[in-house]
Amino acid sequence: MGKYFGTDGFRGEANVTLTVEHAYKIGKFLGWYFNERCREGNKCRKAKIVIGKDTRLSGYMFEYALAGAIASTGAAAYLLHVTTTPCVAYVTKTEDFDCGIMISASHNPFYDNGIKIINSKGEKMEDEVTDLIEKYIDGEIEEVPCATGAEIGKAVDYEIGRSRYIEYLLDLSIYSFRGKKIGLDCANGSAWKIASQIFRSLGATVYLIGAEPNGININKESGSTHIEKLQNLVTASKLDVGFAFDGDADRCLCVDENGEVVDGDAILYIYGSYLKKRGELENNTVVTTVMSNYGLFKAFDELGIDYAKTAVGDRFVNEYMVKNNCIIGGEQSGHIIFSRYASTGDGLLTAIKMMEVMLSENKTLSELCAPFKRYPQMLINVRVKDKKKALSSEKVLAAQKEAEAALEGRGRLLLRESGTEPVIRVMVECDNEEFCRKYAESVAEAVKNA
Repeated sequence: MGKYFGTDGFRGEANVTLTVEHAYKIGKFLGWYFNERCREGNKCRKAKIVIGKDTRLSGYMFEYALAGAIASTGAAAYLLHVTTTPCVAYVTKTEDFDCGIMISASHNPFYDNGIKIINSKGEKMEDEVTDLIEKYIDGEIEEVPCATGAEIGKAVDYEIGRSRYIEYLLDLSIYSFRGKKIGLDCANGSAWKIASQIFRSLGATVYLIGAEPNGININKESGSTHIEKLQNLVTASKLDVGFAFDGDADRCLCVDENGEVVDGDAILYIYGSYLKKRGELENNTVVTTVMSNYGLFKAFDELGIDYAKTAVGDRFVNEYMVKNNCIIGGEQSGHIIFSRYASTGDGLLTAIKMMEVMLSENKTLSELCAPFKRYPQMLINVRVKDKKKALSSEKVLAAQKEAEAALEGRGRLLLRESGTEPVIRVMVECDNEEFCRKYAESVAEAVKNA
């Protein structure tokens, strides 16, 4: 991680730690940088950068700051307006853009925002580029020139890109959803229009919540981080299934017909076993992270499916998948990558793929999940001032040592820094729920005291 850019872009409180000045400098550097690359590559055109945003109030000022800065260098900014992160990645990759930008802080509250930069392959931008941006922000690189006269760039309304993404997802569905009652919680975020449009077009009867964004209610008591509302909707309305997205819709969690949560680990199990059964699981491998439940690995062992464990973060999952030619991978949080169809996690695509398995196997989601037995797991997020100082504290190290000794042979403890927040994540997993709670709380308390 750099000074400003973490595992998921430059994220911070709007106009406090992430300002319009930051956005302007990012846009100006990217416009100049890709214009220079176009000249070197003899592309005979100005650089093209596509921009999307979620529904946060601060998204407008960042959108216009980025667009204005890009145009000032002679490059062109194409505005998708409110859309999902996967949509920006898809459009960047398929429509010959040099770069994509998504303005979103994902599952964070409305007062935070973020700037995610996507390369021409639709993947997270390479570190060498974000390192240069950081140097430019800090004045370590000389000021880049502005264009003049006829060389000045422009901003283009590009809602057609969003429409093409919707058409692409519709084409990926091989079944009609007619006769299915489906709940959708859009977190008052990016998917608030797109999700219902897609599922209704596929024939489903849609029950919609979290679809009244006002700029300050994104993720508030809704979406994948507050899934209890969708659980209540599914059970009260006797729905077949429910899908919950986060603010920028790059993740999806499911709710089965009984109101039980089906998280990213269960989704990996369902789709991995589906591909294995059909002889389509390339390299016989599902890519997970170190945070995946131990029960998932046990279930894969029983099916003869191999698995890889990466660091937490969908960029690490994707990097492993690309390098090793894997087609399914993801995180417990619901970031699932189907590399045949997308270059990033896509909540809407995940929902479509879960429907595909249900309809192909003629089973409910609970039936598909049944063989996967989850080990008790407890995760506590501790907000800290200094992540590295907290982890190196003698009190924390002592609590960690005690917990690991008690859990040996029965489970595990994982301590890690959040890549997007000033948070230490304490996770304990064990065959006994009391042990999980006891040692997660003891280590978390040590972190708080440190």
